[in-house]
Parts: sequence; C-alpha cells; structure tokens
Amino acid sequence: MTFLDLSEGLTERIIQCNSTYTVRFGVRLRGRMYSFIGWRSVHSEHCEPVKGGIRFAPNADAEEVEALAALMTLKCSLVNVPFGGSKGALKIDPREWTTQELERITRRFTQELYKRGLIGPGVNVPAPDIGTGEQEMAWMMDEFRRANPTDVVNARACVTGKPLSKGGIAGRTEATGRGVQFAVQSYLRDPRTAGLGGRRDLKDASVILQGFGNVGYHAAKFLSEQDGARVTVVAERDGYVTNPEGLNIEALKQHQICTGSILGFAGAKSFAGDMTGIEQPCDVLIPAAMENAIHVKNAGRIKAHLIVEAANGPVTFEADQILRSRGVIILPDLYVNAGGVIVSYFEWVKNLTHIPFGLMERRRRERRNQTIAAALERMTGKEFPADMRDEFLEGGAEIDLVRSGLEDVMRSTWARIGDLLEKQPELGDYRTAAYVASIRQVADAYEAIGI
Repeated sequence: MTFLDLSEGLTERIIQCNSTYTVRFGVRLRGRMYSFIGWRSVHSEHCEPVKGGIRFAPNADAEEVEALAALMTLKCSLVNVPFGGSKGALKIDPREWTTQELERITRRFTQELYKRGLIGPGVNVPAPDIGTGEQEMAWMMDEFRRANPTDVVNARACVTGKPLSKGGIAGRTEATGRGVQFAVQSYLRDPRTAGLGGRRDLKDASVILQGFGNVGYHAAKFLSEQDGARVTVVAERDGYVTNPEGLNIEALKQHQICTGSILGFAGAKSFAGDMTGIEQPCDVLIPAAMENAIHVKNAGRIKAHLIVEAANGPVTFEADQILRSRGVIILPDLYVNAGGVIVSYFEWVKNLTHIPFGLMERRRRERRNQTIAAALERMTGKEFPADMRDEFLEGGAEIDLVRSGLEDVMRSTWARIGDLLEKQPELGDYRTAAYVASIRQVADAYEAIGI
C-alpha cells in the first residue's frame, strides 16, 4: 500500500544518495606505511549543510554508510532540524591503535575529507558516532582550522560533539540518551497510546537494555534515577548481567570502566557469552547497540511490551513484522535517537552566533523570578519554600536550556507522529507514520526548488 502521492521520478530521487566518496590514504606508523579506507556519503542536499556522524569500525562499508546517510536525512526532516543527511566511516578498530596514532590517522582522514569539500560549517558537518567521541571531533576541527587559517569566525562549526573547551555545548554527551527518555515519556503521556498496559509512567517498570555505551548508559541512568524504572538486565557483546530488583546503573558503569566489561559486577548475576539477555520478560526493551540486534531468529522470543529503538536499525524488517503481529509496540529509531542531532544543531548555532545559550537572558530571568517570589511572600505573608527557592530563582544555565529545547523538540515531534497516525489510521504503526511525515517534508522541499 502506498501512503504518499509523489510526482514521477521524485521517489527515486529521494531514495538514492547524491554522492558517496571513497577515500584511501596512507599514514606512516610503527616504522612502516599503513593504508586506510574511509567513506563519506551525502544522501540529500535539499537542505544544507548536510549532517551526520563519522564512525570508526572494523566492519564499516560503503553500503552501511549510505543507508545511515539516508536515515539522517529522514531523521533531520522528522524533527524539523535544517540539515540534509550525511554519514561517514573509517574502516578501523580504534582499540588496535594508541591515542597518538589515532590522532594522526584522524587528521589524515580529515585532510582527505576537506580536499573533497566534505567538511565545513556551511557544507558538511560531521559528529561523533560508534568508535568516535569528543577527542576525535577536536582533532578534526583543529585540522580544518589549519587548512583554513583565515576562517577564525565559523571554523568551530565544522563539526559538532566537541569538548566544551573547544566550542562544544553542555548536554551533548548525554543528548541521545536524554532523547530516549523524552521519547518514552512522550509516548506514555499521550492518552491516544496504549501506554504500558494502561500505565502512564515508568515507576517500577522493568527495563532491559542492550548496549552499555554512551547512549545506553545515559538512557538507563535517566530512566532509573529520574523516572523510577527498574533496569533488570544489561546486555553486551560478551554476555549480560541481571538483577530483578534493579541494577545500580552508575555503579555498573564504574565497574565497566575499571574492568572493561559489565560481567562480574557485584550487584548482579553474570551470564558470560550468553546472548539471550534481551529475551527475558520486561515491560520495556531498549536496543542501544548495533544494527539488526533483533532479527527473524530471536523476534519470536522477545517478551517486551514496548521496544524503544535507541540504536540505528536494531530491528530487521522481518522481525518488525513478527513483533507487530504479536502486538508489541515499537518506537522507531528515526524518532527515538534523534536527540544527538537535535543538540548538535544547538551546538552548531552556538558556534555560528558565538554566544553561549542563556548569556543574554539569565540574569534578567533571575531578577524576574526574585520579584515573583517576593510578591508571593508579600501576598501570602509566608516565606517561599526553602526546598524550592534555589531552583525557582535559577535563571537557567546552558545545560538547562539545552535539555528544555531537546524536550520541546521530542514532544512536538511525537505529537506530529501521533496526529498523523490518528488522521491516517491506515498507516498502522508509529514507524510508518514517522517515515510518511519525514518523506513528505523532504518531497515538499525538493518540489519547492523545482526538482
């Protein structure tokens, strides 16, 4: 069934990537020359600049990069962030190289991207992905500035996900995990949804998490510490740990940092080499690792009521059909993990305006709130509650404004998906509704410029 009436040829234009560049380069390391291969794909330039992460992974390939670039186009369109979609990868296992070697490799990769016009604040803006983080982005930004010594105004906006000291933004590291939290909250608060068996909150709800990297850790931390959920299972590539009473997420993270694994954590039972952690009964399952984690072979054994796709493409097409036929609700990756690109947009804007968020308004808001508190005390004859006073008088730091903006975008995007599904129930599920809303906006943008 077709849900979009696109003009002839436009469907093919939206499906295809505009360009994919393969770069091969050498770096002299350890007394010899090593060759590396990388990719940068631009899916759509209906809106510029294009945006998308760069991953360092030993199994990366051009096909995966193109698919992820297309997903970025649709993701940005869905949450109404003014970027086209792009993605990049370097075929490398970062664990095999020292920090100094990784820096040299990253800088050479950046040079290759720059020579082809694949990095720049108004052209193509990379960000962290699997295997990369703040450090790699800082190296890339510095290398771009070396190549553009006179562009001191906007050079910092050539990448996002940078350290705060290099023009990053507060809340970027937690952004995707925080977005997962806001996505779940938006679903549960919507009276049009089934909730969790009629429940509208996560208090004491059981959560299983697959993947305990940056996204998984932050999602689990916020859902457990702020929403009262019990994270009963955390699964990784080497097995899983479980505690029916709920895992202490922060303690588990410290154990992982110290030992390199979640296994052996004192506050849980460990199952080494066991990949069935995601098949245990739970209210919410959050796949936050790699693609295709839930497939045709294990979909029938999934016992979750709600699946929240924190990773890109964690559920295969066949598995999606199996799960939906069983009544499992799936919140799609297109929406759920958009927090990263939303806050990246905030960082990009901050770099271009050269003004930290809240700088021009914070003290004015503090004075206004002090006036309101004083007026309330005068009218009631009672002092303002001490446990609320500091938070009420706070004018809002950058992190508060970033979280507020992220929550607003996630909530309004959920309303957009829900409204469309309510208007067109034949769409059937949230994934289809999200894709229809996103593709329709991309199509309108192409048609507006005569393509």
